[in-house]
Amino acid sequence: MSRTLPSLNALLAFEAAARLGSVSRAATELHVTHGAISRHIRTLEDDLHAPLFQRQGRGLVLTPAGQRLRDTSTVAFGQLRDTCDELRAGTAHAPFVLGCPVSLLARWMIPRLERLMAELPELDLHLRPQETSFEESLAGLDAAVMAGEPPWPSDWRVYPLANERIGPVASPSFARTHRLARSRPQALHEQALLHTLSRPDAWSSWAESIHLPSKRLQAGQGYPHLYHMIEAAVAGRGIAIAPEPLVADDLASGRLVAPWGFQEVRGQWILATPARISDARAAPLAAWLKAAFADGHRQEPHST
Repeated sequence: MSRTLPSLNALLAFEAAARLGSVSRAATELHVTHGAISRHIRTLEDDLHAPLFQRQGRGLVLTPAGQRLRDTSTVAFGQLRDTCDELRAGTAHAPFVLGCPVSLLARWMIPRLERLMAELPELDLHLRPQETSFEESLAGLDAAVMAGEPPWPSDWRVYPLANERIGPVASPSFARTHRLARSRPQALHEQALLHTLSRPDAWSSWAESIHLPSKRLQAGQGYPHLYHMIEAAVAGRGIAIAPEPLVADDLASGRLVAPWGFQEVRGQWILATPARISDARAAPLAAWLKAAFADGHRQEPHST
């Protein structure tokens, strides 16, 4: 014997009309038309093989079957609403676990963490470093901030933060020694360039963006992570290719210079959350991150 429930939309429409005593008020509460409520009620009556309302003058009166269904549905929907409110309240006070690439965490997130906590005081943010690519399920995370190229996994809800901009950077002493500030980008063909295994195509992507022949670029010392490569550039070991946000503070303090500025490439910075979960805390965090990325672009202390 089938125990399939009737349409939940029909039950919701009936419960609102029965509780409020009016089809019109039910339509207003549920943000639908008067006709939609009436159709749902007729569908429910057909499914249950029982009339739920009867006309009395210009109004509607519940039948005995309608009274019985009203009592049950009002309690059931009330419990559902209460439980959902409790779950939302619990989520609001639970830690929000944010995954970050190690380089972004060390060079961008942590220096801005105090400001983020001051401006989003209700967000109990827990940062989790990630050295590998993020899983499509974002397992164990409430969200992740990263750079990449679409299309994104269908299991993600994506908040775009900024287009990715990358460029060559070096310590001021290295730039002066090799006279980079007064050179054209073709001067890079004479250098052994620092590179990283985590971004193997970064130099060629940047070169393509300025129409510089990438085949003539020479690979120098390689590093496993972006963070290590940038630190090598700060130490004067050579010229690195870096995302603008990760070197913004070094440019502002004069630890690094960007002789030819930064160019947009195909990638984007995004905040991704699991699509299966709706968390109201993600949108304010995405807005904050987007503004913080934009602040870095506006400073642009990119040259010697």
